[in-house]
Amino acid sequence: MLQAPAEALPQSSAAGADRAGSSAGLQSAPAGARVRDPFLDNAKFLAMILVVSGHLIEDLRDVEIAHALYFFAYLFHMPLFIMVSGYLSRNFTFSGGKARKLISGLAVPYVIFEIAYSLPRFFLYGKLQISLLDPYYLTWFLMSLFLWRLSTPVWQQLRWPLAVAVGLSLLSGTSPLPDELSMNRTLGLLPFYVLGLMLRPEHLDLLKRPWVRAAGALVLVAGIGTALVVHRAVPTEWIRWRHANTMIGVDDLTGTLIRLAMLTTGAILVMAFLAVTPARRTWFTGLGAATMYAYLLHGFVVKVVERFHDALVTPLGVAAMILFGVLLSAVLCTEPVRRLFRWAVEPDMSWAFTRIRRPARGRSDRPEKTA
Repeated sequence: MLQAPAEALPQSSAAGADRAGSSAGLQSAPAGARVRDPFLDNAKFLAMILVVSGHLIEDLRDVEIAHALYFFAYLFHMPLFIMVSGYLSRNFTFSGGKARKLISGLAVPYVIFEIAYSLPRFFLYGKLQISLLDPYYLTWFLMSLFLWRLSTPVWQQLRWPLAVAVGLSLLSGTSPLPDELSMNRTLGLLPFYVLGLMLRPEHLDLLKRPWVRAAGALVLVAGIGTALVVHRAVPTEWIRWRHANTMIGVDDLTGTLIRLAMLTTGAILVMAFLAVTPARRTWFTGLGAATMYAYLLHGFVVKVVERFHDALVTPLGVAAMILFGVLLSAVLCTEPVRRLFRWAVEPDMSWAFTRIRRPARGRSDRPEKTA
């Protein structure tokens, strides 16, 4: 999903240097300033490595280990970003400042990168197909996050928000939904966003206890082991959340049960991953504040690497791509890259906004007295 979800994605909203999260802050920040949580930044950066490496080995899945690792990572890496985005969106309202961040941190970058990722097809194949309602490649996350955040006030007023979100997710698999607005993923992955909205700091503190960390490590090891066994038996489309049950080849009852299992598995792996994530500041904590840059930019590198597919379809090639994914994730989150591409990832849109216009209250707007 990144800096991105921070206030939005990777804390990301898509955010600015984490327009996805909270504003960057240090423990020594002055009183009153917002202080970033190194725990969440660490989690975002480590998860971004999974995203980038996963895309780099996606074309190498003829190699067994690549297919198994791809399957395992896709079970929870975007659910993790989505959950963190929800957690960091708990205070979202339709106030002027929040609405402006939604536009400048998600809507405008979405348009920019929707066009940018469409240009290679034009130069290589002479096809220019741009549909702002049908997200292409990586941009689906920005579209979905935009819609999730808009819906935040609704979930905060429901008595059983998570149950409703799970119900919508399961029902979304019973009908072929249009690609517009990334509806399948938006509804299918919705429970992870709502789960993030429901979490509180004390819930995350529970994950930092020693015995929970140990349990989390065991769960991840067991998950990898299970993935090595079942990765060929489970259709890849289940972990991509792009299609209805019938399009994957199962009836709605079977599909609903599989989707419920995928939601449960994803949530368990997300919590296990967070449990083993360092809570202290590390060398990559600062990079975690800019994961939206890595998310939106790494796709261009992936498209270039794909042209060397034949030379990389070996266990050694898979290992090289995973290591390259770690390096690429780090580089794309560095300050020089952020300065170079801030205009696209965190555009300054202050010139486009004005003060909120409120209708003047006339006599007809006054409440009538009742007898």
